Amino acid sequence: MSNTATIKQFLIEEFLPDLTQDQLADDQDLLSSGAIDSLGLLKLIAWVEDRFGLAVDDTDLDPNNFRSVTAIDAFVANARQGVSG
Repeated sequence: MSNTATIKQFLIEEFLPDLTQDQLADDQDLLSSGAIDSLGLLKLIAWVEDRFGLAVDDTDLDPNNFRSVTAIDAFVANARQGVSG
């Protein structure tokens, strides 16, 4: 099950208040566009851990895991498979 809407809601509330969920493309590069900086990335990672009950290990700290809504959703899905599988 996709968490896209939940992820978009958080990103809009915290980083992109001028956008709606429809305006935020799933594949928009949040890092290169400047929507999220390094401190924002840490905030995003902390939120992912808290919201989805995941532990983000050092090996998971690849910015590509958090570059877009699609990447974040895939990271959460993969992390859950690792936990349950």
